[in-house]
Amino acid sequence: MIEIEIIADSPKYLLRQIKDVIGGEIDEKWNEHILTINNSNAVGTIKFMPFDWGVNFLNLDITFSKEITLKIKACDFNPIRFIYNYHGSFKHRFGINNDEILIEQFHSLIFTNKTGGYNYIHFPKKEKLETSIIQIVRKKFIKKRTTNLSLLNERLFEVFRDTDHENRFAHYGSLNLKMADYIKKIKKLKTKGMVRVLKIEGLVYEMLSLHIQKHNTFQNGVQLPTSLSKTELKLVRKLSNKIIKDPSFNYSLDELSSETGLSQAKLQDGFKFLYKRTVTEYVRHIRLEAARELMSNADLNVSQVVYSIGFTSRSYFSKIFKEKYDVTPNEYRKNVLNNLLFDNNAA
Repeated sequence: MIEIEIIADSPKYLLRQIKDVIGGEIDEKWNEHILTINNSNAVGTIKFMPFDWGVNFLNLDITFSKEITLKIKACDFNPIRFIYNYHGSFKHRFGINNDEILIEQFHSLIFTNKTGGYNYIHFPKKEKLETSIIQIVRKKFIKKRTTNLSLLNERLFEVFRDTDHENRFAHYGSLNLKMADYIKKIKKLKTKGMVRVLKIEGLVYEMLSLHIQKHNTFQNGVQLPTSLSKTELKLVRKLSNKIIKDPSFNYSLDELSSETGLSQAKLQDGFKFLYKRTVTEYVRHIRLEAARELMSNADLNVSQVVYSIGFTSRSYFSKIFKEKYDVTPNEYRKNVLNNLLFDNNAA
């Protein structure tokens, strides 16, 4: 096992200290710092991106060939860390404890430590790991005008206000499949430069909000639906991804139930819990999102879009599109074309 001690005055030094122990190369583009490793210790990347007001984002997409433990000292740089585990697993403990807590796939962890304390994060070997970490420097963050700590529950309020780092805190979250959707959006981003930075920053704040919402839910005692197990909820999410990939298919509740082995009642409970929609409402939502995307980027007229995403009635499509986006498909398409003409003339 390799132990890497992290004693950092700022978050970017974490990459350097990892590099010094297990190798790799650090590159920087548009304020995105990327440690790329391809050796006997690991294969993959660790990315770091700082934002304003003490917020920064770390993303690990890596497979370690050996067991790795990060021994992170809580010193002047001692943020609140909001971690989400998209793939694989790892363990966490404070230096005062010997018992490690396992963080499984689709689970989260929020923690911070007392000044001088140590945090241990233990990564297994030969296991694909995709983990996102939002780090909040409290003294800077609470100075942001839009930061309203009164909206936090009492426990998190105390943690954010502890700017002198006098207390340790850890919350081990339950299954969170909604967060995975934000990770997928970041992974799919193809833009570069400033646009990429701004889009990632927006998604990071949405993820932070979801972390806080989930903690509020935990504090209020709201648990996973009793009708479904974690495994069954994962099946529901897998099904939702299938619908996203092929929205035009004529999905029926009977066939979806047979395909997943879940009863229709469990399917409905799962979709309502994860997406606040019934199965039918979710399919319609995905089709409308796909239609808007096609009208924005593809050279198709409205009728072609309607039939390409699985609707059979243009009038019905126009009705529900107007209800959702407060604009008709024709008006939306016209605005898109006008914007294209303006961009071409400006060029």
